[in-house]
Amino acid sequence: MFGHLGFSYIGLLFMVMLMIPNLIWIKKQPKGYSAENENKILSVLERVGEVFATCCALIFSDFNLQKFSKWTLWLAAAFILMIMYEIWWVRYFKSEQKLTDFYSSFLGIPVAGATLPVMAFFLLGIYGKVIWMFLACIVLGIGHIGIHLQHRNEMN
Repeated sequence: MFGHLGFSYIGLLFMVMLMIPNLIWIKKQPKGYSAENENKILSVLERVGEVFATCCALIFSDFNLQKFSKWTLWLAAAFILMIMYEIWWVRYFKSEQKLTDFYSSFLGIPVAGATLPVMAFFLLGIYGKVIWMFLACIVLGIGHIGIHLQHRNEMN
């Protein structure tokens, strides 16, 4: 429940899948994007959640592959969400890269660029049965998804 300390190669894989498109995004930000008016509380929650989730993903060996069981389905679901996240990014990079593209939904999931990875890491936490990842995802989700919803609402 609290996790076993040790390196997680699955956590590293998830972090790589998360970071590569974000690094590309630095040079392909949507026209008119600004973090200037973001809610300060949401920004703090986002940063704390990012650090906490990153640490959890990397330091708990519970996320590594284990003997196949019903719990493995949680890992498969988490991985599918990360694949959907990658597809969402490909769609964004092929678009005109407007704010509407950046805050778009994907397969009915609102603000998919924020929601998909938070959901994936939450499911990773279920797979590994690590309460710290649940907590990290709650904090991250409130901040990260909240900021994206704020920006999307400002566009309307």
